[in-house]
Amino acid sequence: MATAAENVRGASLMIGAMAAFCLNDTLMKAVTQMLPLYQAIFLRGLMMMPLLAVMLFRSGPFTLRLAAGDRVWMSLRLLGEILGTIFFMTALQHMPLANLSAILQSLPLLVTLAATLFWGEPLGWRRSLAVGLGFIGVMLIIRPGADFDRWAIFALLAVLAVLMRDMATRQISARLPTAVISLYAAVAVTLLGAVVSPFEGWAAPGILEILGLAGAAIALLLGYTLIIGAMRVGDVGVVAPFRYTSLLFALILGWLIFGSFPDALTLVGAGLVVGTGIYTFFRERRLARQNG
Repeated sequence: MATAAENVRGASLMIGAMAAFCLNDTLMKAVTQMLPLYQAIFLRGLMMMPLLAVMLFRSGPFTLRLAAGDRVWMSLRLLGEILGTIFFMTALQHMPLANLSAILQSLPLLVTLAATLFWGEPLGWRRSLAVGLGFIGVMLIIRPGADFDRWAIFALLAVLAVLMRDMATRQISARLPTAVISLYAAVAVTLLGAVVSPFEGWAAPGILEILGLAGAAIALLLGYTLIIGAMRVGDVGVVAPFRYTSLLFALILGWLIFGSFPDALTLVGAGLVVGTGIYTFFRERRLARQNG
């Protein structure tokens, strides 16, 4: 079990990561209204590389070679990173930022479900009820039927991809520097943009698009660094609930930048997802203390 100081550090890193990712999402949503999606992803990646190089050299001696035990987990992490980027960015182009963020809040509940399916952890009635209520919350947000937004399917697929990424991150040995993990992720996503962008078309970016991509590159690199640190520091049950701050950031930025604000039903659904997720994590923390 982590110390109080480690938990505070992990929570602070998680809040910072959520703010950075939301800023990146906001800038990319604005830029991709003018530029093709994968061109924007590619250019953002190119802008990240010099920043990553500086970060790597400042972190001291390093190697890009992975230990045998880390190769599988890194491969799974990169697969989750690539799929998450594809699904999330596609949804981001067509959905309000806050609605997309609200769907992503179902991730901690899926972690609970994954622990049962893959690691055999018991799923009691309280856990089952929390997962069920969270699922109802997601349904209120995406609203299958007449008001169904097909892009919400991409948001749900992004959640599954991020789940793979974060669970794999937890398994990578602490010996591998955060900067190296960030480099692998940035190169993989940049190569994705390089491969797909020729098929999508290319547009000449203006000064506003260049500034937006530069800001997104800085925010994404900061988010990469902070989220990896958050997943490695403190107890998961303490740190993970602070992921929900991303919904607050998304609500504020979506309203300020795009003038969009979720309707009442979406807010109710988001409240269900966030409420059940927080309940689940604090209950797991209490049970861990009792069993410890």
